[in-house]
Amino acid sequence: MSTVRSRIITDNVRPEPDKVLEEIADYVHYYEIDSPVAIETARLCLLDTLGCGLEALRHDNCARLIGPVVPGTIVPNGTKVPGTSYQLDPVRGAFAIGSAVRWLDYNDCWLAAEWGHPSDNLGGILAVADWLSRTYRASGTCVVSFARQFKIMDVLKSMIKAHEIQGVLAIKNSFNAVGLDHVVLVKVATTAVVSKMIGLSRDQTIDAISQAWVDGQSLRTYRHAPNTGSRKSWAAGDAGSRAVNLALMVQKGEAGLPSVLTAETWGFYDVLFKGKPLKLQRPYGSYVMENVLFKISYPAEFHAQTAVEAAMTLHKKMADLGKSAADIASVMIHTQESGNRIINKTGPLYNYADRDHCIQYMVAVPLLYGRLTADDYSDAVATDPAIDELREKMTCTEKESFTVDYHDPDKRFIGNAIKIMLTDGTELEEEVHYPIGHRLRREEGTPVLLQKFERHVRGRFTDEQQVRSILGNSDENIGELDVDEYVDLYVKKE
Repeated sequence: MSTVRSRIITDNVRPEPDKVLEEIADYVHYYEIDSPVAIETARLCLLDTLGCGLEALRHDNCARLIGPVVPGTIVPNGTKVPGTSYQLDPVRGAFAIGSAVRWLDYNDCWLAAEWGHPSDNLGGILAVADWLSRTYRASGTCVVSFARQFKIMDVLKSMIKAHEIQGVLAIKNSFNAVGLDHVVLVKVATTAVVSKMIGLSRDQTIDAISQAWVDGQSLRTYRHAPNTGSRKSWAAGDAGSRAVNLALMVQKGEAGLPSVLTAETWGFYDVLFKGKPLKLQRPYGSYVMENVLFKISYPAEFHAQTAVEAAMTLHKKMADLGKSAADIASVMIHTQESGNRIINKTGPLYNYADRDHCIQYMVAVPLLYGRLTADDYSDAVATDPAIDELREKMTCTEKESFTVDYHDPDKRFIGNAIKIMLTDGTELEEEVHYPIGHRLRREEGTPVLLQKFERHVRGRFTDEQQVRSILGNSDENIGELDVDEYVDLYVKKE
């Protein structure tokens, strides 16, 4: 048996920080957000993300994880978790908020060499902004020296920067190709923006970001057959909470690791990225927020959004012909390479997480029922044998042109096409290149997105006065509001 030995490193001269770390820190500290499009999109993103968290709390699997580690704990001036009566420390608050907003796979999305959901960063951003605002209101800077009053505009600009860091790093770098989950980028992005929020210097921010890169990174195992499970729903919350904790540790004096990426043998590149350096397609600005994708109509993994839309149209076409899913002989799905790799799944589906990452399931439900809601991934619906019978009639393959348009920075399409053969020989086809949540359909999508937000607010709160207060304070002037007072609107009255 041979043993592979690493080269012994004896040079202990401390290097300059890796360029990637410096570029992120410089962006966070010195770049001014002045894009009206990015700020308005961030407002919509904030509302949509909070709404997704409210909706998730209806599901016990999510709600039972949201709360203090020790039952009954209330942290004075701590983070309040929207949709609940909990008040937590900012680390646990970041986990709670981040897990809720991600749970239903219904918040925004970014698709590139790496996939992800940049609004996952709101967990850490909102938790810290709320905690520091409440602390400042209660005692100024006497208890926490870096406390201050945050406005919602501060949250929006922090979201834009977190979106940009996560999204730009994702454009050319595939972490999934080496088995790592995209939440590594949530950890890095949240650490960076939270560092600035808690008053760290540019050099301390570099230290904090280095800690995020060296921190143990999650495997994608929980997102793929045969191990798909609900950890995928709280993984981003975990990453956000770790980010807040790491930034606070650096605030207390913890040092960084300047060559955490490039160090020979022991650095991120050599250990986890097959020796390849990170590549950046573009400088950091506000591109990602301006082009982010919203999940507006369906709680479906984003590579399947247009497939669901196509299936809904085909359901209506069949009805117009006096036909139903019972008349289907075969279904051919054409998707992008990423969709084919992530959500093309045959065989048994064991749980909610399995079903919301199966393109065949997400097509079968609307073909059968003319709908797709979060409840359609539940056991109560999935036990209908007609779903699996229809899945058995499906084939799914990549369409190369969809993959090309998917990676084109000027298009960023997520195309899917469905072709149905009925038992009488009739063929029906539908092709959709980009969903209603795409920037090219922003004008069409915004009213529907706001309806989605209102639906989620009303689903969580029964007090009409509270509902009107939330909706009335969520318009274009939201940026002027104090963070803690805005979050108070979302407190669930027991």
